[in-house]
Amino acid sequence: MAGRRGALIVLEGVDRAGKSTQSRKLVDALCAAGHRAELLRFPERSTEIGKLLASYLEKKSEDYFETVSVKLSSCRRSTRTCPVPTSRPLIKEKLSQGITLVVDRYAFSGVAFTSAKENFSLDWCKQPDTGLPKPDLVVFLELQLAEAAARGGFGLERYESGAFQQRALQRFQQLMGDVTLPWKTVDASRSIEDVHGEIRALSEDTIQAAAQKPLGELWT
Repeated sequence: MAGRRGALIVLEGVDRAGKSTQSRKLVDALCAAGHRAELLRFPERSTEIGKLLASYLEKKSEDYFETVSVKLSSCRRSTRTCPVPTSRPLIKEKLSQGITLVVDRYAFSGVAFTSAKENFSLDWCKQPDTGLPKPDLVVFLELQLAEAAARGGFGLERYESGAFQQRALQRFQQLMGDVTLPWKTVDASRSIEDVHGEIRALSEDTIQAAAQKPLGELWT
């Protein structure tokens, strides 16, 4: 049907909650069910800016994270030539073509982690991302920090420490208090398939509901 847009579905959560795994599985399942769906990572670490961020997070560089975050925010709002594939024009174009986008992290991670690092206010950290496409669904993968720390690879990146992750979780909880956003909490301590099943059901409903709705703007 002409005019049916795709849905913008975001997966968020603390580190090692399973966001990347569930994002990939969701895209595969939606495509298998006949939907047009694509995966976006936030940021894509193979890009120039993504490599800068990866180098910092992997403790290979001491470039200040706030600087990288501002660069990412500026890029996401810019033209289609932006080296980060989650730029606003690209997202809007894909959605208008009827493609559902599953995004592995979005602006919420940037706000939560930046504010947790230096205790900047949430409002200050939101400013660069205000006006980005508003998600139709934000799935927060809920996982006890002790369980996240026990998962493979935890601690390899700069912010994978218990104290920092606790501060980031508190920021996420504050963000989830915004009733104008479609947050859904999913228990990520269950099996991969059980978590996937719940996310898929939520996503199918979201795709149907979003088809004829106008795309909103984040934090406006």
